[in-house]
Amino acid sequence: TFALREGDEPFDRQGLTDEITGRTLVFYDDGRSKFSAGGAYSYTYAPVNGGGSQFGTFTVMDDGIICIVYRNGFDRCDMYVRSNGRLTVLTEEGERYPVRPD
Repeated sequence: TFALREGDEPFDRQGLTDEITGRTLVFYDDGRSKFSAGGAYSYTYAPVNGGGSQFGTFTVMDDGIICIVYRNGFDRCDMYVRSNGRLTVLTEEGERYPVRPD
């Protein structure tokens, strides 16, 4: 269950796939999520957060949720929405992470 707010517009599978595939999403803390064609995923931490990268694979679900399985065995699922014109990641814990515009 994700804490949607008024104005949040969830994606469907195809819409989200089109939105993220082949892109690197940059967050306001300078962290970067890269979604490659074929399902490869990487997250690079901002230098202020120690730098370094984690690698894994991603799957886009029917309801605008992306599930990631990292090579280290950790996994997570997040919902991606369009919120007031901005791509925003919602976590299951209720956190919101807006993506910087391109």
